Amino acid sequence: MPQSFPKNHTLDRSLGVKLAVVVVIGNIIGSGVYKKVAPMASELDSALLVLVCWVLGGIITLFGALSNAELAGMLADTGGEFVYFKRIYNRFVSFMYGWASFTTIRTASVASLAYVFAQSVNSVAQLPEIWPSMADFSIGGVFYPFAGFNVKLLAIALIAALTWFNTLGIRTGMRFSTLLLILVSVCLLIITVFGLSSPKSEIQQVFEVTPSFKAAGFGAMFSAMLAAFWAYEGWNSVGFVAGEIKNPNRNVPLSLMFGLFGVIAIYLLVNTAYLSVLSTEELSAIYHSQNQIAAVEVMRAIGGPGGALAISLLILITTLGCAHATVLSSSRIYYAMAGEGLFFRRAAEINKARVPGQALWFQGIWACILVLSGNFDQLTDTLIFAAFIFYGASAAGVFVMRIREPNLERPYKVWGYPMVPAFFVLFCIALTINTIVAKPREAAIGLSLMALGIPFYLLFVRLGKKNGKQ
Repeated sequence: MPQSFPKNHTLDRSLGVKLAVVVVIGNIIGSGVYKKVAPMASELDSALLVLVCWVLGGIITLFGALSNAELAGMLADTGGEFVYFKRIYNRFVSFMYGWASFTTIRTASVASLAYVFAQSVNSVAQLPEIWPSMADFSIGGVFYPFAGFNVKLLAIALIAALTWFNTLGIRTGMRFSTLLLILVSVCLLIITVFGLSSPKSEIQQVFEVTPSFKAAGFGAMFSAMLAAFWAYEGWNSVGFVAGEIKNPNRNVPLSLMFGLFGVIAIYLLVNTAYLSVLSTEELSAIYHSQNQIAAVEVMRAIGGPGGALAISLLILITTLGCAHATVLSSSRIYYAMAGEGLFFRRAAEINKARVPGQALWFQGIWACILVLSGNFDQLTDTLIFAAFIFYGASAAGVFVMRIREPNLERPYKVWGYPMVPAFFVLFCIALTINTIVAKPREAAIGLSLMALGIPFYLLFVRLGKKNGKQ
C-alpha cells in the first residue's frame, strides 16, 4: 500500500476560485512577456508571424488546459499530474512525471525566473563582478557555472529567500501573490497604452505581410513557439495545490480557463506594442546580445533612460511574483511523491504553518544548482521539451479514462472531444521530435535528467518494500 500522510499533518484547504485564478495567472506571467519576443523575432523575421505564434501558442496551450481540466474535475488532489498519472497509467509513469518536474520542469522554471530577476537588478544597478577570472571555466564545454556569477549569485539568494517565505503558510504566500499580480496587471496595461500611442509606434509594420512571412517554414515556427510556450508555462500549476483549494473538482477547471483566457489577451496586447516600436531586426540584435531584455529596450526607445528604469523595476516585480508562485505550487508535487513513498521521505513532512517545508527546501537547493548550470534560454528550452512530453501524456489520459472508466463522474468534459485532446497530443509529439532535431543539446539534457529517475525509482520502491510501505 502507498505511504499515507499523518492525520494531524494535513494541508490547509482555504483557497477559493478567485485565489485559484491568481495561482494560474501568477504562475504564468513571468519573464516570458518581457524577453521572448526577441528570440521569436530572430527566428521568424516577421512581426506578424511573431503574433501568429503567440496566438497559436495560446490556443494550443488552451487545448492542453481544457484536456487537463477534465482530469482535474475527476481526480483533483495535491500534486496535479502526479496524482492523475497514477490513476491513469501506473506508479512508474507518475513517478517519472514528478521526477522530471523536480530535475527539469518546475525547478528550471524557478531557476529561470530568478535568473531574469537578477538580470533586471543588474540592469538597474550594475552588480560588482565576482570571480571574473573563472568565467571561462566549463564542465564538458557545456556548463559555465561562473559566467555572470554576480547575476547567478543574486538569483540563488532570491530562491533561498522565497523558499523560506513560503514555509510561513499558504495564506501569507497567496496575499503576496495577489498584491504583486495587481501591480503587474496595471503596469502591463500602462506599457501597452504608452507603446501603442507613442510617436515611435508604427502599428502598420506589425501586420505587414513580408517576404519572411511567406518563406517561414514549420521548423522555424516550432522553434519560435518554444519561446511562446515558456511564456505560457505554469498554466497547470493550480492542480498542484488542489489539496488546498475549496471544492477543487469545480474550482480547478474554472480557474484554468479563466486564467488562461486572461493571459492570452494580455500577451497579444503587450507584444503588439513591442513590435510596433522596434523592428524585428532590432529585436533580433537584442536577442543576440544576450545581455539585453526586449521590453527594456522598447521602453528605452519610448521614454529614454527613465522608461528603461521603470520597465526594469516592473520586471523585478513580475519575476519576483512568478518565481514566488512557482516555488509555492511546485513544492506540492514532491510532497505528494513523498507521501506515496516515491521521493525522499522528509519531503512529506508538514511544518507548523501546515505547508510542506522540507519539500520546499529540496526544491530550492536543486533550483540553485540549475542556476549555475546554464543561461536563461538554455534552461527554458530544456524544460519546455520535457514538459510537453508529459502534457501530451496528460491529454492522452482523457481518452484512457473515457474508455476505461466511462461512468466516473465528470464535473467538466473537455470541449471539442475528441478533436481537441487529439490535436494537442499530436502537437506534443511533433514538438518533441522537432526539438530533438533542432535543439539536440537541450533535448539531450532533458532526456538525461529524466532517465536518471529510473534508478531512483527502483531505489524508492525497494526502500518502500523494506519498510513495509508498499
